[in-house]
Amino acid sequence: MTLTTDGTTALFLRALTDELGADLVATDPDIVASYRHDQSQFTDSSEPAAVLMPRTTDHVSAMLAHAHRFNVTVVPRGAGSGLSGGANASEGSVVLSLHRMNRIVEIDPGNRTVVVEPGVITADLRAAVGEKGLHYPPDPGSVDFCSIGGNIATNAGGMCCVKYGVTGDFVLALCVVMADGRVLRTGHKTVKGVAGYDLTSLFVGSEGTLGVITEATLRLVPKPGTAHTLVASFPTLESAGLAVAGVVDTGLTPSMLEILDRTTIRAVDAMTHMGLGDGVEALLLAQSDEPDAAAVLERIEQLCESAGATDVVASDDVAESAMLLEARRMALPALEQLGDWLLDDVCVPRTRIVELIAYIEEVAERHDLTIGVFGHAGDGNLHPTIIFDNGDPTSRASAIEAFNDITERALELGGTVTGEHGIGQLKKSWLGRELGPVGTQVHHALKNALDPSGTLSPLAVLPPLEEVDLGNRS
Repeated sequence: MTLTTDGTTALFLRALTDELGADLVATDPDIVASYRHDQSQFTDSSEPAAVLMPRTTDHVSAMLAHAHRFNVTVVPRGAGSGLSGGANASEGSVVLSLHRMNRIVEIDPGNRTVVVEPGVITADLRAAVGEKGLHYPPDPGSVDFCSIGGNIATNAGGMCCVKYGVTGDFVLALCVVMADGRVLRTGHKTVKGVAGYDLTSLFVGSEGTLGVITEATLRLVPKPGTAHTLVASFPTLESAGLAVAGVVDTGLTPSMLEILDRTTIRAVDAMTHMGLGDGVEALLLAQSDEPDAAAVLERIEQLCESAGATDVVASDDVAESAMLLEARRMALPALEQLGDWLLDDVCVPRTRIVELIAYIEEVAERHDLTIGVFGHAGDGNLHPTIIFDNGDPTSRASAIEAFNDITERALELGGTVTGEHGIGQLKKSWLGRELGPVGTQVHHALKNALDPSGTLSPLAVLPPLEEVDLGNRS
């Protein structure tokens, strides 16, 4: 049994199957349905006409060349772990899944680089280079099942960004198949290289709208030593904010600095019975993998105590450290137990974190919702998680209003509408607000230059120009 497709799409699939073989094209309804959308909420999706499953760059090139010829829309997809709707299929589209391109092509210890295909799971890459005494730092929360291609496409972050930065900081070179099937190579394996425009950075974070990444050369660092971990409990949100400010002001570089608000703490406690404390209003988790990690955490402990921490626990034991970090890793799963959820992803200057969390508490009260907040205090990236009843239209509407209120406040505080999850469909209108009219026009110009037919991911990222006040030049 196969899906019914229109005449043009049927011709496209027949041409593709004739050239590449039927095993690279899936039309079984059960398989196709599973590729309809990612893990986002409140985003549109349609049943794709087929799922393309290439094994090589040549396959991708042929698929896009045919799609360009037949004017068929293609939605590139990694592991489907995204939270913004960037991989959702649009009406009449085909999904291009890169999960079969999962080879680690080369690990080069001498140059501290690795060449990978986009379907490699991030945790598998970290484990493989770790065996060579090297380290790939980016660690998204979905590290165990997200793919490198998706990480690059969204410029994913994670808990270690405070020290190491985001995915884009480790991308040296790319192989990208353009919308018409041409193959482009960008960047350098060398330490230095400034020839031409920085096309590598252009594709990092482009969410599949400009081209399809089929290979990446990534920078590695020496494998760090055993990390030391600290957990501090605070009686007020403000006192936790003082501790974060203290860490920032002293110039310390922990490899992790995470925060959980009282709602999240209570949810984690209810799920895990960890005994985090009824009177705890905020929890800070810090980690250091520096050679002088003990001294770094001792200084952070002093800062926490000076800020009013009621309890501080530190450890250099691997097992104990994992236990201390369990509260942070269980944040989203614990909040998910409370009902339907809508996860936001905003980033503000680190000195404005407390203001944002306090505002989120006001939003929760105003809309009569439960909103838990956790995230990366070290870089100002927070994940307010709105709990609502999806079966209640009033509750759904309140969740959307709260989501918009929080996103708007992040911009007002000098922040950004996304720190690491990307724009996708979920925040297209907000991207226009952040970029302004000129920035939006430049984005459209780039899209039109590289994909003039609109073949790739037409529903993702870019707000329509008519939604932006083009009379405003700022």
